[in-house]
Formats: sequence, structure tokens, C-alpha cells
Amino acid sequence: MPQLTPATQLAVQARTPFPGASAEYDAARQALLAEEIEFRRHMTRLTEQRRALPPGPIITKDYRFKDEQAFDVGLLELFGDKDALVAYFWMYGPQRQRPCPMCTNWLGAVNGNAADIKQRVALKILGRSPVERQYAFAQERGWRDLNFVQTVGDDYAKDLGLLNPDGSENPALVVFKRDGQDVRLFWASEMRREMADPGQDPRDAPDIASLWSILDLTPQGRPANWYPKLQY
Repeated sequence: MPQLTPATQLAVQARTPFPGASAEYDAARQALLAEEIEFRRHMTRLTEQRRALPPGPIITKDYRFKDEQAFDVGLLELFGDKDALVAYFWMYGPQRQRPCPMCTNWLGAVNGNAADIKQRVALKILGRSPVERQYAFAQERGWRDLNFVQTVGDDYAKDLGLLNPDGSENPALVVFKRDGQDVRLFWASEMRREMADPGQDPRDAPDIASLWSILDLTPQGRPANWYPKLQY
């Protein structure tokens, strides 16, 4: 591991891009830059730690799905020719008239990168609604590069704890790894609601929602009690 230059030493190279900044602004921005450098380094270590996870459990249950061609398939077939599968379960069950706005917002951002992502890994969006219904909404939104899959039965959702007593759903992001003819869990988001800090929604680290990442850069930050809508 190379010896890293202290973040505070690197931060002195900060240059405010426009003239007229006060000494107070320059000092505060330099201190913030040092923290941003440390945060970047911490996230790099976190990513390396995730990749170094030992082999996860083999998925032994025969979960069934209906793919985009309406064929009945198992979890292994969702990989295609890739060794890793990123599976996002979105809140668009048959009881919902419209999908979850936050899931919709996230998928819209992912759609913009899906063609590139699928060069490296399989990417599937899982939902309890019929696959035709999911694609109808995707067409409405102009999503061209997402592949939707229907979960057959509720075993997958139930085993991940995604169904609530009132019939509502929770989302889930899971990464699976191919191991020969077996499928192993590689990583699953486990930032549950009870793990959220006071006054915050549960979220992953890093936050995978580009909406919040962009708003975090603004003076007001994340607005309290505001969420995206399906229409404005």
C-alpha cells in the first residue's frame, strides 16, 4: 500500500475558481476539501473490503421468474453470460395502481447507465407485477435499456422480508455471484429502517440515488419531508 500524502497537505492546493472569495470562505473550503479527500479514501477502502468478502451462501431455493420473453427461468438463467447479477426489487406489486415514485426515480437514473453496466454484469429489475405491466410503465417513462423480470410467487420477496403485513412492499438491492452451476450471495443492501440515524431515511453508503447525491451538493441539501413524484 503506497504511503498517502495527508489530506490536509493536499487540500492546500485548493483554488476557488472565481475571484472575490473571502478569507473565511477559502479557509472553510480548504478544510472541507481535506474532509472530502478523507471521505474518498474511506469509500475506496470500503469498496475494497466489499470485494474481499468471503464466499457468500449458496442459494438453494429454486426461485422462479418470468423473463422479458415471458419464459419461466431460474436465478442462474438471469445471469446470461455474466458472472455477476445485480437484481433490484422495485415496489410495483399488483396491488399498486402506480409504482413507487422513489423506485421510479432511481430506475430512471439507472436506465441512463444500463447499457454500460450490462457490458460488465447482468442487471435485472424484479417486480411482483406481470412482466407486461412492468414493461408498459417502462415504455411510458421512455426506459429503453432496463430488463424487467416478474417474480413467480412471493417466495423471493418473503424470504428477503420485503412484504409488509399491510400488503405494501420494500425495495431490495442484491448482488449475486455465479459459482459454476451454483449461485451465491455476494452482497445485499442491509441498511434497514431501524439502522437509520435520527431524522434520516434509511440509505446505503454510498447513497446509490443520484437524486440525493446531486441535492447534497446544493446549499439547501436534502429537503426534509420531500420526495420525487411520478408527475409534476
